[in-house]
Amino acid sequence: SNDYELSGNEQKLIREVTKAFHAVNKKVIVILNISGVIETTSWNNTPDAILLAWQLGQEGGNSVADVLSGKVNPSGKLPMTFPVKYADIASSANFPQDNTPDFDVNSILGLNKDPDRELVRNVDYTNYEEDIFVGYRYFDSFGKQVSYPFGYGLSYTAFELSNPTVKEENDAFTLTVDVKNTGNFAGKEVVQLYASAPANPAYAKPEKELKAFAKTKELQSNETQTITLTVAAADLASFDPDASAWVTDNGKYLFQLGTSSKDIKVSVDATINQKLKVKTNNVLSLQSPINILKR
Repeated sequence: SNDYELSGNEQKLIREVTKAFHAVNKKVIVILNISGVIETTSWNNTPDAILLAWQLGQEGGNSVADVLSGKVNPSGKLPMTFPVKYADIASSANFPQDNTPDFDVNSILGLNKDPDRELVRNVDYTNYEEDIFVGYRYFDSFGKQVSYPFGYGLSYTAFELSNPTVKEENDAFTLTVDVKNTGNFAGKEVVQLYASAPANPAYAKPEKELKAFAKTKELQSNETQTITLTVAAADLASFDPDASAWVTDNGKYLFQLGTSSKDIKVSVDATINQKLKVKTNNVLSLQSPINILKR
């Protein structure tokens, strides 16, 4: 096995434990004590729920018990995407390899290297081809199905987003949205603001990018809170390597408010009338051309 996929024994354990407990009408929750993304699509419909606990400290058991018992209503969100399979990740073909049995340490470090030896991809060198399409920017822009999207997270209650507004002032956009707890339990929700560039942008752009987020206070059932988020026009810029400048295109921007990158609830648009440019020093010019991912 590896650190992305569960072993056969681990999957068998989930299946057999779930089968045994379901036979006596008891629910099963899998608690993931992990440090990174793993494959979940092949088994996530087997248990009744999954709790992603990450790697907790000495009070971790109490924290998990508080969530499972309902003493605490969870409101955490994923800071990454859980893909369906490893090959779906844009950088999967370019990840450096650690298992290099054919070469000794000196060769790997470039010491006493045989000049006639053919260089091995992902051992002697690594290609960076993803450009800006990293994480959810890749999955959303290329329409990839995912197991759990960036920003995803459940609650014991439900929320509704409504009445979005946007106002532009001093090269910044201020957005508001009403968040209502429509469920039966008190809880908190995280509002995520994604921005999409105007059509036919001058530079490569993902489908949307997270630009701001905010969590509500603990809302009681049927309680509403207005959330305010601010985005500077400069935060919508792309880097132009030829001009060594950050450039914000003029045009209509779509601001999308939701609870994950795949779960957009409401949206509003606003227009930047004049292109903005912030010059920088040219210290990262390419020494040779590279291939990069394009939409």
